[in-house]
Amino acid sequence: MIFNNRQHAGKKLAQRLLQKWEEGSLDLSNAAVIALPRGGVPIGFEISKALKLPLDVCIVRKVGAPMQPELAVAAVAEGGEIVVNENIQGSLGLSDTEIEKLAKTRREEVKVRVKKFRGERAAINIRGKVVILVDDGLATGATALSAIHVIRKMQASKIVLALPVCPEDAVNRFRQEVDELVVLSTPEVFYAVGQSYADFDQISDEQVKALLDQANSLQFGD
Repeated sequence: MIFNNRQHAGKKLAQRLLQKWEEGSLDLSNAAVIALPRGGVPIGFEISKALKLPLDVCIVRKVGAPMQPELAVAAVAEGGEIVVNENIQGSLGLSDTEIEKLAKTRREEVKVRVKKFRGERAAINIRGKVVILVDDGLATGATALSAIHVIRKMQASKIVLALPVCPEDAVNRFRQEVDELVVLSTPEVFYAVGQSYADFDQISDEQVKALLDQANSLQFGD
């Protein structure tokens, strides 16, 4: 399946979620859409608009391993929450103190991005809500996994991970991590999320903020 762009993918996901809601297999009467920026926000906006649900973001920044910055040993989310990949930590022999030092810069980045995207607006209170966590696709899943752990700690009643595209091995893995997984496409040969989009242009910080502001102006509740 090839999506025209993220908006197209978001509308398709919204249709699938709405169908499940109408069929009674997924209750979204007390739900919120949480998007992973930047690419997940256009997806989340379309779902928010179609299902009349509030939209917010979950800011997560990867903590790279020493000398291997692309290898995520941990991730930092809002509130300074750290989610550690204990397997990688163990294989590299890193102490908790060393990871804390590595995470320091990322914590500051998270604060800056929260301020940039949300401004003075308070985060949605997701305690007791069904959270629809969305991104434009999933490859390694490190960021999504970190967001799932953070959302669990914020006491969401249920987490629904909704993705336009995801490799089959990740589908099997993430079914164990969330209450419900909704995926539109699982390509037999997967090498990048962008392969499933005709238009996969970068999303700017300004576009993210504009979509969040627009969703907030629709006042679907919190």
